[in-house]
Amino acid sequence: MSLSLYVAKQSCIHNTPIQIKFLCLIILSTMLFVYPYLPFSLISLLIVCLLFLLAKFTIGTIFYQIKPILPFLIILFLCQLYISSFIMGLNVVIRLSTILLLASLLTLTTKSSIIIEAIEKHLYWLKYININPKKVGLAISLTLRFIPMLSDITKEVKEAQSVRGLETNIFAIAIPVIIRTLKMADEISAAIDARAFD
Repeated sequence: MSLSLYVAKQSCIHNTPIQIKFLCLIILSTMLFVYPYLPFSLISLLIVCLLFLLAKFTIGTIFYQIKPILPFLIILFLCQLYISSFIMGLNVVIRLSTILLLASLLTLTTKSSIIIEAIEKHLYWLKYININPKKVGLAISLTLRFIPMLSDITKEVKEAQSVRGLETNIFAIAIPVIIRTLKMADEISAAIDARAFD
């Protein structure tokens, strides 16, 4: 099971400082919610896809990043379709996919150690309000490791359900994935408590 998302390549995206990557992620995420319009969402998605190509990744890599959460995106789309409209459902899915893809690009082009170090460095002020920056760094570190784990869990569940002929049943895949993820989170929490992390 892979615990690292970083893929070493020689590209301008890989060489971009982590601070700029974080800033771009924050700005784009904010703008997608400030301007919740479908044309803007589509343009943002296109730009992020072009950044993947600029980082020397293939179109297949883009689809691979979305594939693990595809069942959740479909459920989200259906919910929005039921309570709102087709356009709203499509817009919500595109906005979420764009943010997730940009976040994935950040982790694919930046070593986890650099990301965690940058977070701890720029959140040093949290200690003045009784929040340990190292705990925040640990939380981010665990989140980064959860992403490939979640991908592997989804793959395993889909393979198991395909044997039962349920590979196209969204709920048959989503529910076991959620249960296994929560169980894994509980095990990690217990391990951290056992080590008395402070």
